[in-house]
Amino acid sequence: MPIEIRELIIKATVNNKNSGSSGSGDGGSSGSSEAVINEVVNRVFEILKEKSER
Repeated sequence: MPIEIRELIIKATVNNKNSGSSGSGDGGSSGSSEAVINEVVNRVFEILKEKSER
């Protein structure tokens, strides 16, 4: 029997601490982090929309 998911809650935690390891070198700016989070959220919504249209 198929299961229909009517609500999906996604929680994410972004840690901006620099641990000294080699990274991208962007300094961990919050604007960059917000842009990445927004892009991921938009992509998730696009995928959900595509699946609901099938």
